[in-house]
Amino acid sequence: METHFEALEHSQSELARERMTEDLKALARDAEELLKSTAGDVSEKTKEVRSRLAAALERAKASCVEVEQRALVTAREAARKADTVIRAHPYESIGVAFGVGLLIGVLVSRK
Repeated sequence: METHFEALEHSQSELARERMTEDLKALARDAEELLKSTAGDVSEKTKEVRSRLAAALERAKASCVEVEQRALVTAREAARKADTVIRAHPYESIGVAFGVGLLIGVLVSRK
């Protein structure tokens, strides 16, 4: 019997996606603070940089939303695939769940 879980292979990409989302959110917060702090500066160069930063900030926010939506879709697909595998191999799934539960029980009961 061979069981293949594609969702497990994508766990690293999901972690990278989560990190990227958090980084984008931090960047957005920092950029908004920078825009607020330079609001009083009226030089032409500052106005140009502020407008470019505001545009980049909006693109970053849109990218963050898109990444979060894709992650949600990926999680749903992984759940469907797991459900399909469990329905295709019910006894093997019960055996694996029993084995994992037994292993966790032994590890928890050790001192």
